[in-house]
Amino acid sequence: MRLVTYDSKRGPRAGVLRDGRVVDAWDVLEPGTAESSVRELLAHGALDRLAEELGGDGLPLEDVSLDVPVPDPEKIICLGLNYRSHAAEAGLEPPTAPTFFAKFRNALVPSGAEVALPAASAKVDYEAEVAFVIGRRCSAVSEQDAPNYVAGYTLLNDLSARDLQFATPQWMPGKVFDGFAPCGPALVTVDEAIAEGPIEIALTLNGETMQAASTDDLVFSVAALTSHLSKLMTLEPGDIVSTGTPAGVGSVRQPRVWLEDGDEVVVSSPTIGELRTTIRRL
Repeated sequence: MRLVTYDSKRGPRAGVLRDGRVVDAWDVLEPGTAESSVRELLAHGALDRLAEELGGDGLPLEDVSLDVPVPDPEKIICLGLNYRSHAAEAGLEPPTAPTFFAKFRNALVPSGAEVALPAASAKVDYEAEVAFVIGRRCSAVSEQDAPNYVAGYTLLNDLSARDLQFATPQWMPGKVFDGFAPCGPALVTVDEAIAEGPIEIALTLNGETMQAASTDDLVFSVAALTSHLSKLMTLEPGDIVSTGTPAGVGSVRQPRVWLEDGDEVVVSSPTIGELRTTIRRL
């Protein structure tokens, strides 16, 4: 299934994207319920039932506006240097333990959004990433059991102000601006997202391919990351974990490539979809 959050007269609603139409998930499960979000679907363990009972015509996709698949996560956790190719291009050895930092809800914007370049930075970079979403409360789980806690996958562009990211030992100053986590277009359940094996991902900038890789280049797998993080904190349904970026970022190219007004950035995956972002300078 492809889960989305869409705007309706009733406010943001959880939907299922199927054959170019959006079917309201909660109308299928519990008509009249006050619950409405994708995060609540996950917390109730309702995905299997939803898949069994899904029906109805829904609304044409062109008639609805999609938000981030999970616009209200408790946590957004991002991995650094988690692709071997990216560590190599940076001249670094792959980390011996997962390196991670946080983003916040203010950074989330959906596919098709315009993101403003912050006045505080002159060196904003792109990072194509595969993210996974936690489906069940998860604490101190083994790597073997960890896949049972993953609901599905989506795309994320970890926009990064490099001049601020590396101004201190902590990376977060360059990561937390409004709109710096475009995410979407859908949360694709595990069975569909990995049906063809490792997830392929690519990024184009104004039509030129800048990054292309697959998750078989990850230093730490999704299962390893889930297990490791769950031993440090309780992971909740809807938490987003972005797995890092492959080689090809602008900050290590010669000449450097920084995002500019009017740039069109597309992160794509054959099994997950396309995440489109327009860059603006206000």
